[in-house]
Amino acid sequence: MARNVNAEGLKLIKQWEGYRDKAYKDGGGVWTIGYGHTSAAGVPKVVPGMRITEQEAEEILRRDIDSVEAAVVNSVKVPLNDNQFAALVSFVYNVGEGAFRKSTLLKKLNSGDYNSVPNELMKWVNDNGKKIQGLVNRRAAECGLWVKGSYVSTNTQPAQKTTPPVVTKENITWFVSLLSALGLSQVSGPLAIALAVILVGGAALLAYSFIKNKKES
Repeated sequence: MARNVNAEGLKLIKQWEGYRDKAYKDGGGVWTIGYGHTSAAGVPKVVPGMRITEQEAEEILRRDIDSVEAAVVNSVKVPLNDNQFAALVSFVYNVGEGAFRKSTLLKKLNSGDYNSVPNELMKWVNDNGKKIQGLVNRRAAECGLWVKGSYVSTNTQPAQKTTPPVVTKENITWFVSLLSALGLSQVSGPLAIALAVILVGGAALLAYSFIKNKKES
């Protein structure tokens, strides 16, 4: 069953890949253009001196994402809401379909362990054994999208609005993982959980106040 990444997922991928109108060699020496497109992904073939417009880059990106979306659909055996699906598409677009299929992340997810996904995502922040801050930031953004409430759309369930609890084990797990990845591992245990509860709870209170004021105005 075909499934397309939502607008938030596409925006995230475009943000972290970055748009380049002229062909360049990436860190591995591979000719790249647009939003991270290489010849290995299919047409067009990237050659030195090649230039494309931003519109062309987005069209290429959408074609490149097709196979990634299919890989996520075919590999994940449990229901995903739209933002969870989008977070995984961004992740797989970055690390590759083969790595995803062999990952502990996929194994745990398919066992029904949704809460493990943020932790597993944050393990993919190294390049040649060295932690890359850009990857830390991207994984954090993907974690944020994963835990964000959205509309559920699965093979067996039509889209419907969901209202997940504000303070959950999933949110706290992600927050603790993010602190560790950002080098704040000393903030852990009860203190990290307390911070997570305070931050998430504070956001919920602000949202409640905003909605209440809108209704009263």
